[in-house]
Amino acid sequence: MSTMQLSREGSVWILTLTNGENRLNDDVIAEYHAALDTVEHSEGNGALIITSADPKFWSNGIDLNFVQEKGGMAYLVKEFAPRLDQLLLRIALFPLPVIACLTGHAYAGGALIAAACDFRTMRADRGRFCFPEVDIKIPFTPIMTEIVRLLPNPNIAWHMAITGLALGGEEAAAAGVVDKALGQEALWPTTLAWATELAKKDRQTYALIKRRWRHQFAQFQPR
Repeated sequence: MSTMQLSREGSVWILTLTNGENRLNDDVIAEYHAALDTVEHSEGNGALIITSADPKFWSNGIDLNFVQEKGGMAYLVKEFAPRLDQLLLRIALFPLPVIACLTGHAYAGGALIAAACDFRTMRADRGRFCFPEVDIKIPFTPIMTEIVRLLPNPNIAWHMAITGLALGGEEAAAAGVVDKALGQEALWPTTLAWATELAKKDRQTYALIKRRWRHQFAQFQPR
């Protein structure tokens, strides 16, 4: 069963998550990569928005039932976390502008994907942005740690990582965790308009600046 849908509006690619809480498992990660392949192999300038069809959830993190069925913590550490790491790394260095349009909750692995994006918009009146790993006893991998550090406000990023602090849209915008907090009616058109402007940037130049700015990820790539 498909868990996301890729579409295009002008120069903007739109990846819509369509599976309720949009929890992460092996199949979902494979779908992400397939969609990213399509966008990356397209020609010309562009931008990507990752959004959700659910008004309450953007992504609620790892599918823990799936992990338990696969063998529990051992599977999570040895198999799934490395796969999630590679997805995060790919999004963080993706050669186009990427905006996470947060329609609702972004928790744990979902919050990590949002943090890996270049920019974030969020509902002002619904949803929380949260890294609860400290409370569920799942420490960040080195790649995940660097992903959290991408958030523009280092002090808030530290507090979120080490305490599990959850922020609503307006709080997240005030703290610099998201770029814009908007009402439900304004969220999508504002995000699309912003992505349309970003899509005018020269693709190669944007990609090179991003890669050099985020040079800390080079250590995690094959040599």
